[in-house]
Amino acid sequence: MIEVFKTSVSDVYYAKLLLHKIHKKFPAYKANFDLSDCDRILRIQSPSVVEEAEIIKIIAGFGYEAELLQDEIVVPGN
Repeated sequence: MIEVFKTSVSDVYYAKLLLHKIHKKFPAYKANFDLSDCDRILRIQSPSVVEEAEIIKIIAGFGYEAELLQDEIVVPGN
């Protein structure tokens, strides 16, 4: 499962620190930031369900915001 979060993280140092905290708490997760994206994306891949609330809590603990981006389904022809 892959979940994508929009964040307010803009500093590379804190992005690395947050990734360390996420990987420490959830060793099975593969996570990365895309700070060049306008939404400062955090992507998390997990073999099971991503603990969204815990991820948001970890990020908030460093004074940043995060919100889960919802999947958009595009139906051709509509």
